[in-house]
Amino acid sequence: MRRADLVPILTVLLVIVAVWYLGAIRMNATWERDQAARAGTEVTWSQLIPLTLTQDRPVLPAPHQVAVGLWEGVAGQAITSRRSLVWHAWVTLSATLAGFAIGTAAGILLAVGIVHSRSMDQSVMPWAVASQTVPILAIAPMVIVVMASAGVTGLLPKAIIAAWLSFFPVLVGMVKGLRTPDAMQMDLMRSWSAGRPQVLARLRLPSSLPYLFASLKVAIAAALVGTIVAELPSGATAGLGARLLSGSYYGQTVQIWSALFMAAILAGLLVALIGLIERRVLARMGLAA
Repeated sequence: MRRADLVPILTVLLVIVAVWYLGAIRMNATWERDQAARAGTEVTWSQLIPLTLTQDRPVLPAPHQVAVGLWEGVAGQAITSRRSLVWHAWVTLSATLAGFAIGTAAGILLAVGIVHSRSMDQSVMPWAVASQTVPILAIAPMVIVVMASAGVTGLLPKAIIAAWLSFFPVLVGMVKGLRTPDAMQMDLMRSWSAGRPQVLARLRLPSSLPYLFASLKVAIAAALVGTIVAELPSGATAGLGARLLSGSYYGQTVQIWSALFMAAILAGLLVALIGLIERRVLARMGLAA
């Protein structure tokens, strides 16, 4: 990245941090003023600002408090410790990858069927769209409870919720990608007496790869969100969702924000990994990434 490209990025980052600090001072000041009023004293702005930025349980943690909490959760604990954010992230990641794999496979298979069958196009696609209109917060508890009553707990229920959110971007992207070959390309394949399997393997699938990778980046982030949401109503004791839940129970806002940032970092790494695979695959096929 060029140095000139860093200037706008750093400018936006500094603005966000400054607004964050101002918000932390504003939102945490009420508690400090209440404490001073109960003690019968007054607190000046010079005293108020450092107090609002060092509270143990602030309404809005300051950036440096979140950074310290994130560092302690990542580097200040053994990886095998239940207080380690790395351990919780691994629990969430395992369910995310399982759900992502299920959702990707389902999206690709449904897309192939929709492209080759008009009846599937008219029946499956509307149901797929309708499935995304139901809030995941309403679906997750039902799936968790039903599967728990059937004796299925652990990773699989969370993976199903992740798959529920991740299959739709893959489905839409693949349908668009598989339909990108124009009439001339299709006529050329027919002139070679290519059947549907050959057209799919030699023309449609290669043409759909840019669309597939774009949808995979959305799907992996959606799968992570689905996993975290699935951890909330299940009473889980492990995972970033469980970390968020325990932080909300005990008013540990720094813990909540640290888990949120850990989830954001994890999502960024997953999207970057898919981007790296995309560049290598498309370069190997002679396509521009």
